[in-house]
Amino acid sequence: MPETAIEVQRSIAPAEAVRARGVSTGWAIAAGVFLAGALVLGVLAGPLHIGAGDAFHSLLARLGLSDSSPLDPTAESILWDLRVPRVVLAALVGGMLAIAGATYQGVFHNPLADPYLLGVAAGAGLGATLAISYLPRALAGHQVLPISAFVGGAAAVVVTWAIGRSAGRERDATTFVLAGVVVASFFTAIQTFVQQQNSDTLQEVYSWILGALPSSGWSDVGVLAPYVVVASGVILAYRRVLDVLSLGDTEAASLGIDVGRIRLTLVVAATVGTAAAVAVSGLIAFVGIIVPHTIRLLAGTSYRGLLPLSFVVGAGFLVVADVIARTALSPAELPIGVVTAFFGGPFFAVALSSMRGRA
Repeated sequence: MPETAIEVQRSIAPAEAVRARGVSTGWAIAAGVFLAGALVLGVLAGPLHIGAGDAFHSLLARLGLSDSSPLDPTAESILWDLRVPRVVLAALVGGMLAIAGATYQGVFHNPLADPYLLGVAAGAGLGATLAISYLPRALAGHQVLPISAFVGGAAAVVVTWAIGRSAGRERDATTFVLAGVVVASFFTAIQTFVQQQNSDTLQEVYSWILGALPSSGWSDVGVLAPYVVVASGVILAYRRVLDVLSLGDTEAASLGIDVGRIRLTLVVAATVGTAAAVAVSGLIAFVGIIVPHTIRLLAGTSYRGLLPLSFVVGAGFLVVADVIARTALSPAELPIGVVTAFFGGPFFAVALSSMRGRA
């Protein structure tokens, strides 16, 4: 089916495809430079000063290309056991949220849709709240909390999909969006009730809801990376089909696209990746709106370029946001969700105004 969709797209818009490819190539270089700069900034920023040259020679020593590292054991441990894994984790979370946002926007024909559209945030929040409130402290920690959040987010989307399918033969993208609103409201109500019954855990719950990247080494990276690789890989494999879906469900179906199956595949991939990202980082808002919408404005609307660019730029964006979160009020640390909301709120308002201007 993807191959058929590719041929359909090529036949209906060859000139546009060529233009999109050229723009994507140019912007890909800029996106790569941005990500590389963000990674370097993320690794070097922190209370303990580590120079770029020392970090580079430490890397060479790790790769066996140099005899020894210029860093003392403490700095070496901070660099490779704390900073680098946190930067990698931020890149994975940011890339996943951005590409998931772009996918939802294409599948549901809404440029302001975000990765939490089908209730992932509400479900993950409920799962995390239940774990924090009712499990013993020894269990509701680093290992069980992400699992609870993942299960909650996945459960919310399953319920949303079941409600959407119950609408019958006339179901469409709008039906699933409305079902997501209903499920999110219901899960949020349950979460609020649980919080009221366990007021002693409010601070811990809100700390998780506002989002934070753990500095716990490589374990979270190892947990998240497979989900991100598989989910983003599936999404990128269907990036050309999303261009066909952007024509509308009726038009896509008339061109031989199994709209229902493609939508289910893309939503499952985006949701699983989002739930995994949320499980380790908490709820980080606006990444899935800011990044894809910015790329649309700058580099065009073709999903062949939009999706990979969203992943790369989203990764760099969240790394930079994390740097701001841990340095703006040093030695205190801001929740990273506060930083993304600081940029996302005004951006969302501007995006709405620009859409109204084009209407």
